[in-house]
Amino acid sequence: MEIKINGKVLDASLENENTLGEVLASLEEYLSNAGHRISQLNIDGKLVNASMIEEYFNKEIKSINSIEIHTNVIAELTAASLLNLIEDIKEYENLNFEEKSKFFAKWKESATAGFISVEMPDLYVFCGNTFSNGDVSVQTLLSITDEIQREVNEPENEITNIEPILNEICTRLEELPLDIQTGKDARAAQTIQIFSAMAEKIFRVFKQLDIQGYLSKDYASNVKPIPQLITEFGNILGELLDAYEKNDSVLVGDITEYEASPKLKELYKAIIMQVKK
Repeated sequence: MEIKINGKVLDASLENENTLGEVLASLEEYLSNAGHRISQLNIDGKLVNASMIEEYFNKEIKSINSIEIHTNVIAELTAASLLNLIEDIKEYENLNFEEKSKFFAKWKESATAGFISVEMPDLYVFCGNTFSNGDVSVQTLLSITDEIQREVNEPENEITNIEPILNEICTRLEELPLDIQTGKDARAAQTIQIFSAMAEKIFRVFKQLDIQGYLSKDYASNVKPIPQLITEFGNILGELLDAYEKNDSVLVGDITEYEASPKLKELYKAIIMQVKK
């Protein structure tokens, strides 16, 4: 069986796949990791649309001669969806009260909403809030969308430009135990919020750098791979959230000063090193 992706024969052999569904699942994972999404599927020269997929899924691969796949680049789809969203936000802003009350029900059925709900679920939540007349204002949603748009269009610049803010939040994390001890609760809470936002941003930009091919895959023998650092950092975030929910101020201070701040710096430095290679 021959498999073509965007006109090129895939130089790979099947392992344990026996059905078309199993093959497509493997290909979808492979393409997703490479920053692509399947846009068109042809089986033995016949176009297979979404409504026909189910009847083909259990078809044995030994009965298939060729699979041809065309893809779209996720980064390009994301950029287009964000442009569409900005237009949707502007449209919503100019509606009257009655029209606004009906907007979300219509918008959530759109292709833009469908893509955002899968690829950017956090942004989708903000959209749902704004378009349902919630407490996230139109200007706040626009600001969030503009930021994500920069991360998609210029991820290399975005990761470089956040360094001063990252250094500031790391300093605040190191000062957090003292803030807690001296009763500066508002500042301590703000530090946790800024730190969480910074961590989320780094994860988002890293994803764009990865799928757009900005990152070198060559690591020095004495340097931890970025995925390992992300896992370690994620574990620390889990411990911090648990301590914060338990109102364990001593443990919160210890984690932020001795673990969260150093790990955040280590992760950021590793990403910058791989981008600049």
